[in-house]
Amino acid sequence: MKVLVAVKRVVDANVKVRVAANNSGVDLTNVKMAMNPFCEIAVEEAVRLKEKGVATEIIVVAVGPKEAQEQIRTALALGADRGILVEAADAQPLAIAKILKAIVDQEKPGLVIMGKQTIDGDNNQTGQMLAALTGMGQGTFASAVNVADGKVKVTREIDGGLQTVELGLPALVTTDLRLNEPRYASLPNIMKAKKKPLDIKTPADFGVDVTPRVKTLKVEAPAARKAGIKVKTVEELVAKLKNEAKVIQ
Repeated sequence: MKVLVAVKRVVDANVKVRVAANNSGVDLTNVKMAMNPFCEIAVEEAVRLKEKGVATEIIVVAVGPKEAQEQIRTALALGADRGILVEAADAQPLAIAKILKAIVDQEKPGLVIMGKQTIDGDNNQTGQMLAALTGMGQGTFASAVNVADGKVKVTREIDGGLQTVELGLPALVTTDLRLNEPRYASLPNIMKAKKKPLDIKTPADFGVDVTPRVKTLKVEAPAARKAGIKVKTVEELVAKLKNEAKVIQ
C-alpha cells in the first residue's frame, strides 16, 4: 500500500515569534524553521506502517517555498522513499487541498496522513478539505491508527473521551499529539536522504490557482498582561470583583 504524507515548513516550535514592523505578519528574518510538529507525527506513523509491512512506499509532499526541500529531506531521512515539492509560498488551505487532491489522483495512495493543523496558521482545515475533494473517508485527531483487511480503524480524541471509527481504504487520517513519539534521523540516513528522488513542481502543473481568497489586514502581538494587585481582606477582594472587574453581582 502506498502512503502519502503532507508536511509543512513552519517556524520552529521553540522560537518566540515576533510581529513584523509593518504588521503584515510574523518576522521571519534569521528565524529557525522546522517541520510542523503534527507533520512529524504523520511521518512517524507512516514509517511505522512501513516497518510493519503495511505500507510499501511513502511519498512526502510539501506545498511551500523552495526552502521546504529541507523538511522533505528530513522526512526522507526518517524513512520516506521519495518527495514532491510544489513551490507555492503562502498558499492557503483550499489551494493546498486542491494541489494535494491532484497529487492523490496521480499517485493513488491507499492512505493519506497529515497533521491535524500547523502551528503557524492553526487553521485545521486542509485535511478536511482534501477529504471532501477526494471523497475519502476521514479520521481526524487520531490518537491510534490500525490498518488491516482493507480498512483503517482510527481512535479519535473528542470532547469527553475517545471515539473509534472504521474507514474503508483509501482514507485520510489527521494526527493528534498522542499518536506517537517521532524519532530522530540518524547521520547515515541523513546522508542517504540526499540521494532519494525529490520532484519539484508548480501549482500550474496541476492546474490549480493559488490566488489568496482570504486577506490578512493586520497582525498584532497580544496585549501585555497587567500586573496583579494584593488585597488585605476578603471584603476588599469581593468589592473589587464586583465594582471593578464586574465578574460578580
